Amino acid sequence: MPKLVLFNKPYNVLCQFTDSDPSHASGRENLSDYLSIDKVYPAGRLDRDSEGLLLLTDSGPLQHQIAHPKHNKEKFYWVQVEGAITAQAIKQLRTGVALKDGLTRPAKARKISEPDICPRTLAVRFRKDIPTSWLELSISEGKNRQVRRMTAAVGFPTLRLIRHRIGQWALGDLQPGEHRLLKV
Repeated sequence: MPKLVLFNKPYNVLCQFTDSDPSHASGRENLSDYLSIDKVYPAGRLDRDSEGLLLLTDSGPLQHQIAHPKHNKEKFYWVQVEGAITAQAIKQLRTGVALKDGLTRPAKARKISEPDICPRTLAVRFRKDIPTSWLELSISEGKNRQVRRMTAAVGFPTLRLIRHRIGQWALGDLQPGEHRLLKV
């Protein structure tokens, strides 16, 4: 029976089990600092500066089903952006955004209140004269740094990015650095 690990990846943690960059002699935090489950591998990725749900599995077919764009697995994010998000920007996100590597598929996007989340280990930059807004954004493709590039393209740079759900799997009450093992 395949293993599936739901992991709440903290900010500034690499989405791999080793740090392969030799320029960081002391090594950066990575999955091996949090998980000691044999032979599981990430099904998809989160950037080092992103947080939230990461799925890991020991099953190649399950990994493919979760991560491959052809399966259209919907990913849900809470996104804190710089500025007071406008209805026009949300409309653009919902219709697709032109990026250097092409037009994104339409996203589901809506403005939300700040979610009930843990403070980040390194605080988000704060500017007294510039407000921030929170969005829930859902995408089903996985271009590199897509959510960050989409919000920047509509004029609202991402300050904090938390993936809280992938398909039917959600963070629930997992705190940063915690995991839950499921049998699927």
